Amino acid sequence: MSIHARGNRPLVAVLSVAIALALQTTAPGLQAQEIVADPQQPDGAQDAGDAGEAKTLDAIVVTYRASLSAALNEKRAEVGQVDAIVAEDIGKFPDLNLAESLQRIPGVAITRDAGEGRNISVRGLGPQFTRIRINGMEALTTTGGTDASGGVNRDRGFDFNVFASELFNSITVRKTSAAEVDEGSLGATVDLQVARPFDYPGFTAVASTQASYGDLAEKWNPRAAALISNVWGDGRFGALFSVAYTERDLVEEGHSTVRWDRGTSSGNFNAASPFAQARSADVFHPRLPRYGVLEHSQERIGATTSLQWRTGERTLFTLDGLYARFDATRTENFLQAQSFSRAGNGKPQTIVREGVVDGRNNLVYGVFDNVDLRTEARYDEMSTRFSQITLHGSHEFSDTFRASGLVGYAKSEFDNPIQTTITLDRANSNGYRWDYRGNDRLPLIDYGFDVTNPANWGWLNTSANSQTSEIRLRPQTADNSFRTARLDMDWDVGHAWTLKGGASWKKYSFETTEQRRASETVVPALPPGTDLSGLTRLIGLRGLNVPAGTPRVWLIPNLNAFAGLFDIYCNCGMFALSPDNARGNNRSVEEENLGGYLQAEFSTEALGRPLRGNFGVRYVETEQRSTGIGLINGVPTEITVGRKYDDLLPALNLSLDLTDDFVVRFGAAKVMARPGLGNLSPGVNISVSGSARTVSGQNPLLNPFRATTYDLGFEWYFAPESLLSLALFYKDIDSFVQTTRQTGTFDQNPFGLPISLLPPGVSPQDTFEFTFPVNTPGGPLKGFEVGYQQPFTFLPGIWQRFGTQLNYTYVDSQISYLTATGALAARENLTGLSKKAYNATLYYEDERFGARVSLAHRDDYLTNVPGRNNNDVEGTKGTTTVDASASYKLNERIELTFEGLNLTNEFNDQWVDSVGDRVSVYHQTGRVYIFGVRVRF
Repeated sequence: MSIHARGNRPLVAVLSVAIALALQTTAPGLQAQEIVADPQQPDGAQDAGDAGEAKTLDAIVVTYRASLSAALNEKRAEVGQVDAIVAEDIGKFPDLNLAESLQRIPGVAITRDAGEGRNISVRGLGPQFTRIRINGMEALTTTGGTDASGGVNRDRGFDFNVFASELFNSITVRKTSAAEVDEGSLGATVDLQVARPFDYPGFTAVASTQASYGDLAEKWNPRAAALISNVWGDGRFGALFSVAYTERDLVEEGHSTVRWDRGTSSGNFNAASPFAQARSADVFHPRLPRYGVLEHSQERIGATTSLQWRTGERTLFTLDGLYARFDATRTENFLQAQSFSRAGNGKPQTIVREGVVDGRNNLVYGVFDNVDLRTEARYDEMSTRFSQITLHGSHEFSDTFRASGLVGYAKSEFDNPIQTTITLDRANSNGYRWDYRGNDRLPLIDYGFDVTNPANWGWLNTSANSQTSEIRLRPQTADNSFRTARLDMDWDVGHAWTLKGGASWKKYSFETTEQRRASETVVPALPPGTDLSGLTRLIGLRGLNVPAGTPRVWLIPNLNAFAGLFDIYCNCGMFALSPDNARGNNRSVEEENLGGYLQAEFSTEALGRPLRGNFGVRYVETEQRSTGIGLINGVPTEITVGRKYDDLLPALNLSLDLTDDFVVRFGAAKVMARPGLGNLSPGVNISVSGSARTVSGQNPLLNPFRATTYDLGFEWYFAPESLLSLALFYKDIDSFVQTTRQTGTFDQNPFGLPISLLPPGVSPQDTFEFTFPVNTPGGPLKGFEVGYQQPFTFLPGIWQRFGTQLNYTYVDSQISYLTATGALAARENLTGLSKKAYNATLYYEDERFGARVSLAHRDDYLTNVPGRNNNDVEGTKGTTTVDASASYKLNERIELTFEGLNLTNEFNDQWVDSVGDRVSVYHQTGRVYIFGVRVRF
């Protein structure tokens, strides 16, 4: 194996061509124009966005304040509840990550992987409930994350970290449904739009380059982007090309436990333990206490192209192409104790010499003998390739009748060809201790020996009283594709009414694969004369403040050395790979959807005030085919289950201008979202991964999530570029899909599975987690959003150059969670829901200098209900992140930029049990500083 190296920098050639064209191409008559809005323009019925002193190149937004104003105009013009983000300059989004830009919108919260935004939730509903459209058609991108951040994405949630934000021109978040909007979302429909040539007045070229520095990785990385666009033939034909490139090295480090469990689990501690209280069922201990260092290396490149052709005054064709490649490597290195999560020769051999139990029944201090210790190194190579092409056409047949159509194809291919883990072990070590009393997130862990000395570790290919060392090989893939065709027609029936109708066809395909060795604990002996000194290296914590006595440096396996010694990638002998031990991740789902809608739009008056609205109904039929591998008479057999279901989805939206400045909106609709992909495969999957043991059932006959939604919004545009808003929402979730959980030994499993299905070396008395998805009634979800946006033009002097954007969201939802037997396990918040979230941005802009600081907060949220390993729930602590940026224009063409990300170095704090508050993951990724320059040609 060789560690992934970055390619031959294809960006250099691409940017060189783009910049050369920019320097050599001319467009007659084109010049930069400075447009300043009339400061005397009255309040009231004017547009929400007075650009103030914002500069534009014709209609191009070129300041942060102007981008807020443009987004406000878009919001006001809509009938439903819509929020938008508009690029503040050509190829310049407010944040470098799309998800982090979206979190500035009321009701949107994000989750991160490797320190950057990966997924979003909207109004408390997670990524699987939010549908993403790129250039008008639905798309899905997936990547691989750490286990703590969800691992490989095999579900419907969209991974935003695949794309550089410079590729996009605007984002629109539609929080209310309409008949003309495709089904599939309970939370929101998010539209990502790339730039097009007709967005600009003529020849346009911009390039930027940046250098970023991570304070934990202590490395500089490049980032660059360019856009070139032109229009010819009296504005009838245009072409645009853009490219963005990023390298990113990041270090993640911290403490984790892979959850806590009770004293009686995994066969209990040794009966001879002097501290007998540790053996109680109400005392909990960490299962896998450890410190770890994760090293991320990423390369991201993306490109867009757009051609627009106006064949006549009434006809327009647009061809959009988007390509993205996200390559990453990741090492995960842990120093850990294995015994506490294993039955047999693990925990039952461990003696608890001393201990302290706190008031929450946590074993916060302990001294142990006969502990099996492990140093573990994992290496992943990952790649996501995304490509999309769409052709959109529109034609006005008359002044009253119009039609448009779209055909498109999008594909995301995730490949994880190398996922390798190798361990070194030390059996039955004495004097091991942990101490959480001083810090319940970063404990003292004392191993009782020099963890950097190879002589103190062993390569255990046979061990009667301990688990053997392991070599895990788990190559895997996850592919998604969409094929879409749509036809829409509009007919103006008089001055006040428009009738709309259309039909759409969509085919979605998902396939995932994984292979593993027959037994990951069967490893060859070291050749005679070989010792570990030549097969290991040192790893260490960078900036983590751990208690004195905790090792900061330890020995880990050198994966390259072991790979060369044993030829582990030969796919032969004991290293042969097959899907037999990973059947649950070898599955596919196909969905073919045929839908149509009728919608009426009107613009009239009520009580002498303007009233706009739409109402209509959408019908969609879904044909689903799910394929997985099951056992029939002990023989692995591919099983396919097909089904059909349909939905009739009415929708209503109203917008009433009570005054010239005050708008009231109302929406009501029936909505649906299809079940998670991981729940639709036929059969049952048994997974053994180190100390983690799970049995997961699937159900291809699950019904979709279905809900009835009501929205009421109040918007006061009290001054130019200003808004004070309140949005109330209520979702009655009629049908929900819930994963039931139960913990127990395999020989008592609720599925009646025979012991013969267990992989070699796994005991029937080992503790497993059993899960199975079922449809449940769901429950209500309700909440409100408050937003405030205003430039401080009413203040004197320099203060009028400041402005702010604030929002606050409250969401509440109580769901009944069931056990595997159908009994009530808990009534808790919906998983992924933060009750409170708020965002605040303070900005300053003048003719040359601009700066802003942004804060984003979300409350604690649950991730698993019921929790695993006898904990009632699992969750993640709330986060408060602070970012800042600044720019300075040297002249009309050159601008210097600076950004600071995660300035407070917010930790990822995951926990188990609502009472015990037991640490599961506590990791930091550090701060990032980015310096750059933008050039307009």
